[in-house]
Amino acid sequence: MSIELTCIVDVSKSTSFQMQHTFLFYKDDNLLHNTTSEQNRTRYKISPARFADSGIYKCIVEANMKTKSSNDLEVQVKGLCQPKLTALKSEVTEGEFVTLRCEVPEEMPPFIFLFKKMSSNQHPQEKKKQELKENFASVEFPVEERDRILRFQCVAQVHSIFGSEMSEPSKMTIVTVVEPFSHPKLTSKSPWNVTEGDRIDIVCTTILARRYEIEILIQKDKRILNSTRGQNSVTYSAVATMEHNGNYTCKVELGRVSKTTSMNIVVAELFAKPILTPSLTDLDENERLSLWCHINGSPKANFSIVKRPPENGILLKTSSNFTIQAQVDDTGSYVCRAEIKGIIKESNPVQITVYAPVSEPVLSVANSSMEMVLGETLLLRCQSMFGTPPINYTLFRGNRLIDTITVFNNTYAEFRDRQTKLNSLREYRCEASNRHSHAIKSSYKMNITVIAPVTNISFGSLPHGEVEDGGDINFLCVVGEGSLPINFTIFKQNEQTPLFYESKMETRILWQKKSLSKQDAGKYFCEASNRALVTKRSNLLTVKVVLASWQKGFIALFVLAVIAIAASGFWWCWRKKEKGKHPSMEMSGSTAVTNSTSEKLPSGPNHFTEVYPGSGYIEDCENTVKPTDENKGPDHESAEVEYTEVEVSTPDPYEDSGENRHSRIEGSPDAT
Repeated sequence: MSIELTCIVDVSKSTSFQMQHTFLFYKDDNLLHNTTSEQNRTRYKISPARFADSGIYKCIVEANMKTKSSNDLEVQVKGLCQPKLTALKSEVTEGEFVTLRCEVPEEMPPFIFLFKKMSSNQHPQEKKKQELKENFASVEFPVEERDRILRFQCVAQVHSIFGSEMSEPSKMTIVTVVEPFSHPKLTSKSPWNVTEGDRIDIVCTTILARRYEIEILIQKDKRILNSTRGQNSVTYSAVATMEHNGNYTCKVELGRVSKTTSMNIVVAELFAKPILTPSLTDLDENERLSLWCHINGSPKANFSIVKRPPENGILLKTSSNFTIQAQVDDTGSYVCRAEIKGIIKESNPVQITVYAPVSEPVLSVANSSMEMVLGETLLLRCQSMFGTPPINYTLFRGNRLIDTITVFNNTYAEFRDRQTKLNSLREYRCEASNRHSHAIKSSYKMNITVIAPVTNISFGSLPHGEVEDGGDINFLCVVGEGSLPINFTIFKQNEQTPLFYESKMETRILWQKKSLSKQDAGKYFCEASNRALVTKRSNLLTVKVVLASWQKGFIALFVLAVIAIAASGFWWCWRKKEKGKHPSMEMSGSTAVTNSTSEKLPSGPNHFTEVYPGSGYIEDCENTVKPTDENKGPDHESAEVEYTEVEVSTPDPYEDSGENRHSRIEGSPDAT
């Protein structure tokens, strides 16, 4: 089948003349063919047509510097041509590979090739291979045992935007398989009824097609008995025993090829396995031990008794019985051997254990301390220095059994006991025993001191919170529970050095700090600990140092004095203002005196005289009068100023009562 494409162009022209046309054929926008002609049509033929020729075609015509394109034309080719299958070799040997090549001429990738192997003795095998760039693919098939005539075919498959197509199968390709060696043959030269003591000979043979470096072997179960290379036979010979009963296999191997043959051999028993009987299996040291060996049916045999270890055993006696005074060293495994006609059989081993009595156990604490903290776990060890293991160790607290541990070597048993109550029994002992018939041995009693850690610590003071400057304070630190003695330490916050430390056989401590000052104000706390090595810290206690009572009284008196002075000054000023509202007279005089005494004028009910030390001023609360230079005499400097207050009776315009107004007259001293 072929594809023929025709491109026709219709050109309009004014005169009759020959015009050259260029025809270009495209497939999927790729140029396939071009030609130039004076004709207005041309053809392009694709023969034979293949699936790869499917696509979108068009033609373009160029004439007189003008170009015109046709419409797109979709062409789809159905079917694939038959692929061609070839084998690299037409004859192969078992264990080799057959190499095949499948090709689809004149088709375009991508392809998926399907190869099929067909053999008379097994199901068909298939392999797929994808090829994206070539129109062929190669694969290999292994040649298995018993393959003789192999037939192969291949099929090609292609996918495109136009769909999927699969070719018809290729022609059958035949490959012949050659055996490198024949199936092995396994024979026995022994009599049909084999009895223990008879000789057995097993022979395995094969036939080689040509001289190959084969391996041939005989094995029983998975144990190889004999093997050889480069030969076509192998033999295994032995004196028959009951262990030779079973299935034997002959195997011949060359590369990947392996062929096997099997046979079964039955060996009749000449005599039964001997039986070893002990008087005891567990016995005390110095106790009598007897061993007897016999065979069921009581045939005549040579007996011997052997002790293990070592692996080969130590021959004790060539007899069917054996008696000794057992010692610890006689512990071990014993067997009996019997021999008849060169066949030696061994009894099942009998384990004999000779027990030495346990010595008095020693009970100790793992950390060597006879104290434990309440709530923690106590680790105790119990060990007997002598005695045959296994040894059973039992720990008691008082009369209560705590635990039992069995030790299988010469070491100690380790017990753990946790104390949860302070009043629990703290007397321990342990017992040791083994399978010796003597009595159980007990250790000495051990007393363990249980220490209760410090709990519920509280801290207080008297007086509480505030202390007067210079006063004393009593600190009280109390713990709710804890074993004595208890270590008490009192600190001030942010100070490393303790203020107080004492170890007491009590759960409380009272400490007095004397003569507190402002520097002693702050926060205090208490720490308590004991042999449990757990330190508990109290809450913070705030202490304030306040003024003492006498200091407060002094300050109060001072304040009152200031207030009184201020009030007096205010009152005096007020009086002064009141006097300024009425006539007043001022008198000044100086009197020479020889001392600094002042004399007051007699005063009656309505008169009084006040003398003030010289201030050099006349005060009226608002106006200040400076001293004058009048009446200065030579002795004026030594004169004492005399102040005289003269009462002037003036009617009060506001009151009807006979109350008198007062006016102060001050003398002015020298300005010095």
